[in-house]
Amino acid sequence: MQLPNNNDDHEAIHWDQDISYGQYLDLEPLLACQNPLSKEHDELLFIVIHQVSELWIKLCLHEAHGAAAYIQQDNLSPAFKMLSRVSRIQEQLIKAWEVLVTMTPADYASFRDSLGQSSGFQSYQYREIEFLLGNKNAKLIEAHRSSPRHYQKLQKALNTPSLYDIALQLLARRGFAIPQEKIERDWSIPYTASSEVEAAWSAIYHNSQKHWDLYELAEKLVDIEFNFQRWRFNHMKTVERIIGYRRGTGGTAEVNYLVKALDLQFFPELWSVRTSI
Repeated sequence: MQLPNNNDDHEAIHWDQDISYGQYLDLEPLLACQNPLSKEHDELLFIVIHQVSELWIKLCLHEAHGAAAYIQQDNLSPAFKMLSRVSRIQEQLIKAWEVLVTMTPADYASFRDSLGQSSGFQSYQYREIEFLLGNKNAKLIEAHRSSPRHYQKLQKALNTPSLYDIALQLLARRGFAIPQEKIERDWSIPYTASSEVEAAWSAIYHNSQKHWDLYELAEKLVDIEFNFQRWRFNHMKTVERIIGYRRGTGGTAEVNYLVKALDLQFFPELWSVRTSI
């Protein structure tokens, strides 16, 4: 889609369009979604940052689900493109915190009461991407029980193999000795590390030329987890900078809760294997 250029020959411009730029993007309802509940200047910044982040997460989910489907088909080339796109989107999510930290503690305090008990902790899209990446925790979906549609979707995500589970199933089909209990299990339970799985990844890393596509898959997954941790860290430091160690609007012990999240790993053997390479 080409934006207007003042240097364009006006005779080439389509003044009458079947569908306009604004219509195609549905801009009127999109730009009408920013509705501050206070008269404070900085509330619009807070709303826009979070709405834009939700749009990026929506695209992350679209790409990650697509990649998972291709990995299941052992068709890795298109999956790599989608996983690379997820990593690029994550860069945008990380950059968003740099805009939000221009808001001071006093700026946030001026409209904080308008938020009520709403919190990013209640983001159903964020919960879905966590489940897809493997951070399975059934308790976390209780925050969404009041919305049957979102609750049912998260129940499905909780009980579906994660991206890593799908990758391990592929390794097993390729002949690697992946324990059966790692590829056929209760998907709602968090994955636990396995020495056999680490040995499989070690074989791939030590003979990357022979297993190049699996080696590339491993590095694409590491890229995503690395960026996810960078996003979590920037989130934690942004919260610390703006509200310190106060409880969040959703009731969590914000900074302490976010610090604990930094210890979680989605693809543990892809990290532990690096020590032995």
